[in-house]
Amino acid sequence: MKRLYLLLGAAALVAVSLTASPSINAQENGNRDEYGKIVRGPYETNRFGDNWFIGIGGGINTFWNDGYDMAIAPSIDANIGKWFTPSIGMRMGYQGISSRVWSYDANILGPTLDTDKGMYQEKFGYMYIHGDFLWNISNALSGYKETRFWNFVPYLHAGYFRTYGLDGVDFADNELAAGAGLLHNLRLSDRFDIIIDMRATVVNGRAHGASGIAVLPSVTAGLAVDLGWPNFVRTSTIVGALELANEEKTAVLETAIVALEAANLALENQNKTLSQTNSNLQKEIKALKGKPAMDATAFFEQMGPATLFFNIGQTTLSDKEMQHLDFLARNLIDKADDQTKIYITLLGTADSNTGSERRNKHLSEARGKYVFDILTEKYGISPERLTVKSEIVKASSDPALSRAVVISF
Repeated sequence: MKRLYLLLGAAALVAVSLTASPSINAQENGNRDEYGKIVRGPYETNRFGDNWFIGIGGGINTFWNDGYDMAIAPSIDANIGKWFTPSIGMRMGYQGISSRVWSYDANILGPTLDTDKGMYQEKFGYMYIHGDFLWNISNALSGYKETRFWNFVPYLHAGYFRTYGLDGVDFADNELAAGAGLLHNLRLSDRFDIIIDMRATVVNGRAHGASGIAVLPSVTAGLAVDLGWPNFVRTSTIVGALELANEEKTAVLETAIVALEAANLALENQNKTLSQTNSNLQKEIKALKGKPAMDATAFFEQMGPATLFFNIGQTTLSDKEMQHLDFLARNLIDKADDQTKIYITLLGTADSNTGSERRNKHLSEARGKYVFDILTEKYGISPERLTVKSEIVKASSDPALSRAVVISF
C-alpha cells in the first residue's frame, strides 16, 4: 500500500510540475498579438486526412489490489489518433504484456512460495484495448502554437481489459476498465514527437482472481509520428476581431475605422475609374459594329488586363465588383469561344503589409480560385482555358490595390 502511494505521489509531483508548462508556453510570442494578448481561434477546418498521429512506447506497470503488494512489470503502448481542433482529440490504443502482484495466499497464478519474501508472486499477461478523449490543456489555456516544445494533455479512457495465465496456466478473465491519464508531447519536428504517457486504469479485481477494485498504474515513453498536414490555420476575419475587442482596444479600433474609411474612399474612386473604363469599352464595341470583323485572337491579344478588387481579409467580391466581373464575362470573356484559342490567366494577389506570409498566401490563392469557380460554373468558361496564379505584393504604395485578381488574355 505504501509503495502505491509513493508511486502515485511521484506521478502527481511530475504532473504538477508539468502544469507549469502552459504558463511558460504563454510567454512565447507566436501565439500573441501585437498587444501581448493570447490569440485563440476560430480555426479553419482541415481535411479528414490531416492531424492524425501514430505513437508507440514502452515502460513499466504495477498492479495493486487491497491486501496485495505491488510488483513492477513491463508494458508497451501503441496508439492511433486524430486532433479535431488544437485542443480536442481522440485516439484508440493497445496496452499490454504482463503484470505481477504479491499475494499472501497461493493460487493458480502464483503457486510457488518465495521463501525470502514469504509471499506468492502472481504473474499474468494482460491486454487493454481502449479509447481516449484528449484535451490539450497547453493549447486551451495558452493559445495554439505549432512550434511549442511541450504540450500537456490530460485524458480520460475506457475499454476492454483481458487477463490470461502465462506459461500454460489455465486462467482468463474479461472485464471493462476505465481511468485517466497524462500525456506529454515533446516536439522534435513537424512530424516527430517524444511522448511520455502516465496512465491509471481501474478494473474489477476478478481480473487476477481476486475481489474488490484493482488499479493498474503505468508509465511509458516512446515516439509519435504526425500524419497528413500536422498544423492548424487560424481564421482571421473582421467580425472575429471585433468580437475580441474590449475597452482597452477602443482607441485602436477607432484609428482602424478611419483607415478603413480612407481605403473605402480609395476603392470607390477606383470603382468610378473602372465604371468609366467600362463605359468607354461599350462605346468602342458599339463603334466596331458594322465594321469588318477583326480577328478574335488579335483582339484579345491587344486587350489590357482587367482588375477585380477585394476588401481586406476577404476572398469574395463585393456587389460592385461582381457587376464588373459580370460585364467582363458576358461582353468579353464569353466572346472568346473555343475557336479563337484564347487563354486567360487569373492572378490572385494579397498585400504583404498586413497579415502573415502564410495568411497572405492563402488569401491570394483563394481569390484566384474564387474567380476561377465563378467563370467555369456560372458562365461556362472551359477550365482548360484558365490558368490560376497567385503572388504576394510587397511594399505597395497603396495596399488596397494589392488585394485583387488580375485577368489577362
